[in-house]
Amino acid sequence: MKRLHVIVTLATILVLVTASPGAAASDDDDSKFGPWSAATNLGATINSTFADFGPGLSPDGNSLYFASGRPGGSGLADLWVAQRANKNAPWQPPVNLGPTVNSAGVEAVPSFSRDGHWMFFASDRTPGGFGMNDIWVSFRANPSDDFAWQSPVNLGEPINSAFFDAGPALIEEGGQDILYFNSDRGGSQDFYASVREKNGTFGTPTLVTALNSAASDQRLTFRKDRREVFFFSTRAGSTAFDLWTSTREDRDAAWNTPTNVGSAVNTAANDFQPTLSRDGRTLIFASDRAGGFGLPDLYIATRTKGGD
Repeated sequence: MKRLHVIVTLATILVLVTASPGAAASDDDDSKFGPWSAATNLGATINSTFADFGPGLSPDGNSLYFASGRPGGSGLADLWVAQRANKNAPWQPPVNLGPTVNSAGVEAVPSFSRDGHWMFFASDRTPGGFGMNDIWVSFRANPSDDFAWQSPVNLGEPINSAFFDAGPALIEEGGQDILYFNSDRGGSQDFYASVREKNGTFGTPTLVTALNSAASDQRLTFRKDRREVFFFSTRAGSTAFDLWTSTREDRDAAWNTPTNVGSAVNTAANDFQPTLSRDGRTLIFASDRAGGFGLPDLYIATRTKGGD
């Protein structure tokens, strides 16, 4: 009965968002990008002496959500949000999202629908879960209010399983909404994709073979034109967990062979859980490299594009 209730509840709320997807006015971005700057620590305003990880940028880029084990939360690691007035303004001190969203467990790796009404994230909370870690979704009526999130709903089967499911990212592809995520249901962590059906439910997930490897592959994050993606992996060519990227000719084409993001961003330490701004200029990620405030910290790299 629990699983039936989850499916019925989720179908109801997803039908609402299907009816009003809130797509951006233009998702095209054909400009060429320059190289990434050397990654730098986001500093003491964002980072703490505790674990700070699992970041997610809001669609407008002016709210940075992330997981933290710092005091003041509800559980082992809560979702916090730091805001800024615009992309050139400094980040303000982060604020806990509160008990409506957070639990006694771990909440991390949030991502957002294009219209900003929906937040997908991973959590090991109980009760209500299907496995070791599940994907949850929360809705807010006002996409500009970072503290208006409603109680999260478990995405249920077939997205969640008895295994570790995380790294959600909802994008439009081929005229359909696709939920990408990673799971170790097949052995190692691999990427899966699920089509959202007309009734709002999600179809059976399929492997994203073009981006997967025999190693651990996790947390996809897309540029707004869906022609570039970043993730982290231990595949051959990595020193530990490294950030990797892939591109494609257009938003519905096959992905090219992934390449390592390179030494400006990656180190011999673990560099992981990237979030890419929709305009493709900013990459924020977690790293346990030396020189931080805690273990791990959040870091940022930027790049310019044609015309800058």
